[in-house]
Amino acid sequence: MAQTPPARPAAAAAPDNRPTVPAAAEPAGDAVFLHPGDWHFGGSGTRIRTLLGSCVSIVLWHPQARVGGMCHYLLAQRNNHGGDALSGRYGDEAMLLLLREILACGLPLQEFHARLIGGASMLISRERKLSHDVPARNISLARSMVKQLGLRLQAEDLGGNCPRLVLFDVASGNVWIKQSQETELESIPPKNTRMRT
Repeated sequence: MAQTPPARPAAAAAPDNRPTVPAAAEPAGDAVFLHPGDWHFGGSGTRIRTLLGSCVSIVLWHPQARVGGMCHYLLAQRNNHGGDALSGRYGDEAMLLLLREILACGLPLQEFHARLIGGASMLISRERKLSHDVPARNISLARSMVKQLGLRLQAEDLGGNCPRLVLFDVASGNVWIKQSQETELESIPPKNTRMRT
């Protein structure tokens, strides 16, 4: 691909109601940082980072074309869609946003490899019951979408009770995952910033 498209925010808007768009990755090693609800699809000069707790990331990569993307969704599905624009905050809609990019590339969907990451239980058992076990729903949806779409599942790192730092390098298809500590959670970059890798 000639140029990396900008990161795609969920339904975020600036105070004046204009959509906000995080900065694009640069081939020199900068990485797009996905906040909850963000997603990004790009070429071989792209690196994508995120920090996951109960949220889930789906990573899609085409090994020959060296294009791919990642989403960071908070909830499996929206209760009432009501004709609103697609939002990366919801797993089913985040996948549709990634699928649009794949269709625009003209590559067969079944040639993409998938990885599933996240879905940690960050709450104690009693709180999970009150919250309808969001991590379990997020994991279940990710697995079912990969199966329904006939994607090749390369790996998954799901569940547990620790947050994960994730880095996806589109050029190689490598995904690095690090179980994070509470102090690392405080180092999340502000919206619309890039992380140096």
